[in-house]
Amino acid sequence: MSQFNLTIFGGTGDLSYRKLMPAMYNLYIKKELPEDFMITAIGRREYTSEDYHKIVEPWITEFAQVKVKDQALEQFFTHIHYFRMDFTDLSLYQLLDDYYEKNPTSNHVVYYAVSPEFFNVITDGFSSLKNIHEPKIVLEKPFGATLSSAKVLSEKLERLFGKDHVYRIDHYLGKEMVRNILTIREANLLFANVWNKENIDSVEISALEEVGVETRGNYYDHAGALKDMVQNHLLQIMSIVAVDDPHGDINTQQLEVLRHLRPLDQVDIKDTLLKGQYEGYRQEMHIDPASKTETFAALKLFIDTDRWQGVPFYIRTGKKMERREIVVKITFKSLRDDVDPDVLVIKIQPTEGVYLEFNIKTPGEDSITKAQMDFCQNCNLIFKLNTPEAYERMLHACMDGDGSWFSKWELIERSWQYIDTLKQMYIDADLPIYTYPQGSLGPKEADQLYTKK
Repeated sequence: MSQFNLTIFGGTGDLSYRKLMPAMYNLYIKKELPEDFMITAIGRREYTSEDYHKIVEPWITEFAQVKVKDQALEQFFTHIHYFRMDFTDLSLYQLLDDYYEKNPTSNHVVYYAVSPEFFNVITDGFSSLKNIHEPKIVLEKPFGATLSSAKVLSEKLERLFGKDHVYRIDHYLGKEMVRNILTIREANLLFANVWNKENIDSVEISALEEVGVETRGNYYDHAGALKDMVQNHLLQIMSIVAVDDPHGDINTQQLEVLRHLRPLDQVDIKDTLLKGQYEGYRQEMHIDPASKTETFAALKLFIDTDRWQGVPFYIRTGKKMERREIVVKITFKSLRDDVDPDVLVIKIQPTEGVYLEFNIKTPGEDSITKAQMDFCQNCNLIFKLNTPEAYERMLHACMDGDGSWFSKWELIERSWQYIDTLKQMYIDADLPIYTYPQGSLGPKEADQLYTKK
């Protein structure tokens, strides 16, 4: 009996090649996997295990965090088995059951690395197997096409496998600097005592991408920036920034933050959301020539709690932007009108680190100037090598049964309801989708969200 088996539905997909296999290799090299482990890659293509090894080798070589060595890679491949199967054919699951009977495991993680349209059939087929023991089911977002269908699926998964055995992965929660938000706050008196409306003027969360939709047109044109980025990743980050107690139950507190977002019947949609689309988007592959899908979204949100009442949370995300970055910027209140505010920037991607800007006396003069302290974590080779990649961290957590940094359904449902309502309000108000040049910072009209509280 193996000590651990990772079964991947969608073993021949981009996610498996780019993320899952390199992450598992990292864990293997770092000796964070049990000696007796298996990876079962399920796909419909007529590959042998040897064929599959040759296909994933260049992906592991390119994307693994650690340097790949031939001998180590050969040993790693002895743990990888390719299982050919059309997972949409329920009659074939008996063959998979026979495979597990011959290859039992005491710790089974099952990864749905496929489009959400296949989640239901895989769930139906896999739950019928006799030779599995308390598997942990990992779902990659999007968790469904609509809120109602996602809710039905979630209830089915929890009923068949157990609520604590369903892991809804948001890889942003595995990023080092997202986790560091709480540490920066709780381990420094400098910030712990000022993390409130009395001292903070605004919070900005930016997630900018230089790339466009690339090969994801079929998905993206039905999703858009709000669903692809804001609904999950960025509301997650916002809720982590805004929790009351960094030592407490984070999942419960995140949900409380979302519950206290200002009710949308009390806001003016023109002062809350602006949508944009980059020039040339409608000419991209698999995009509707008349598409009104947003590739850019700017939001101004308020959290109506004692801690955050009146503090605007600005969220901005877009494709084909001037630069690639994910940052959280905390702007503190100014002590005087003639003095610029202090600023704390938590850099999440691609640079990982912390930037602090504060006021000092200009040397030799009576005026005030800015001083900067800039810490780059991934500029340090040792720090970089010692920091797990997001998928590496999340897979290890699944293996250990640690669900603390995975998205709970209640949080997903709340985010989904909020964004769906916001999108409908924008449509009902007949507000425009503003175009913006590729390589810019988005529509110039977005600046209006920042002009008043």
